[in-house]
Amino acid sequence: MADIATRVWNHRWKIDPIVRSLIDTDFYKLLMCQSVFRNKPDTNVTFSLINRTKTIPLADLIDEGELREQLDHVRSLRLTRGESTWLRGNTFYGKRQMFRSDFMEWFETLSLPPYHLERVGDQYELTFEGSWPEVMMWEIPALAILMELRGRAVLGTLGRFELQVLYARGMTKIWEKIERLKSLDTLRIADFGTRRRHSFLWQDWCVQAMLEGLGPKFTGTSNCLIAMRRDLEAVGTNAHELPMVYSALAKDDAALARAPYDVLADWQVEHDGNLRIILPDTYGTEGFLEKAPDWLAGWTGIRIDSGDPAAGAEIAINWWKSRGEDPTGKLVIFSDGLDVDKIEELHRQFSGRVRVSFGWGTLLTNDFRGLVPGDALAPFSLVCKAIAADGRATVKLSDNPEKAMGPADQIARYKRVFGVGEQESMEVLV
Repeated sequence: MADIATRVWNHRWKIDPIVRSLIDTDFYKLLMCQSVFRNKPDTNVTFSLINRTKTIPLADLIDEGELREQLDHVRSLRLTRGESTWLRGNTFYGKRQMFRSDFMEWFETLSLPPYHLERVGDQYELTFEGSWPEVMMWEIPALAILMELRGRAVLGTLGRFELQVLYARGMTKIWEKIERLKSLDTLRIADFGTRRRHSFLWQDWCVQAMLEGLGPKFTGTSNCLIAMRRDLEAVGTNAHELPMVYSALAKDDAALARAPYDVLADWQVEHDGNLRIILPDTYGTEGFLEKAPDWLAGWTGIRIDSGDPAAGAEIAINWWKSRGEDPTGKLVIFSDGLDVDKIEELHRQFSGRVRVSFGWGTLLTNDFRGLVPGDALAPFSLVCKAIAADGRATVKLSDNPEKAMGPADQIARYKRVFGVGEQESMEVLV
């Protein structure tokens, strides 16, 4: 096991790469990339960094030259032979050869496209533009780099013994959370913390702690590189990116209303079983389910990723019942801003009513709250989203209006098309 504090203290050479592999990314990115490669390969997209926490002045904290070095290093990466063998030959979700030969041949030669970076006030404007399958692979490494460089800026002010104590306290904090989770019967929980982790080494430590502390209750990690190295399940399905881009490509309101279901129709062609998980909140969960085609009710489950998680789960349960499905056999994955208190609460509330599962993200892999002066390592909300597709702006409404994005006129149009009324705002922590 790595001595993380010593490694951090030794960040003194010219470049210590933050991202060292193209599969240091979330599994759902590869699954979505294969779907896009098959269905929308010629779509031109623009992704952009969005710092929702304006009080964190990233451009003041992070040196632009160092940021460019890290981004340039990612552009130099190629899939290794061992990584390719793992993706081609491993069994994922019980399925061998999850990734098709044509996709793997493309991925094996992939070099991430250029980026655009400039300082705007105390923030960075970081954008990526090009073909969708290529550009989408920037999201996770870009976020990991910005998050870790912010952490390094804070850690660089600490002495060697301060670092040892900091990480000892951080480890104790995580272990105390794990000990609380041990008592939850039938718990199923996975690591979803790649995008806004403290660092790769810290995420890897957290995964090892979860594995030892929770045993079979720990179901895997979204991080492909850690899954490969630790011989764990790689977990994940799909994200808001797909309906956002499909919707932006819609030619009229009727096509826009169909777009979120077109995404899942394409997904169904490729995947079955536990990969058939609905993510309904891009344009409002309740409206999505009310208008959903009957075939979607037969899918394995649903992921709740914004708004009040208990309310979202109740909506899903009532929808399954209305479609003649038994909710007790359905999987509900909670994945928005989770920490131990909320996990315990949701587990008690829904165990036995549905199959409950949790994707634990930032507050697993980046919770140093209260451990340094000024709370300078507190996690914050940083995302990298598709903002345009073939020249048309993308829109996300979410079940929490604080997470909405897009031009005001298009947000109004989408609300009209999808029948989204008044929504309750909730604080976005991560």
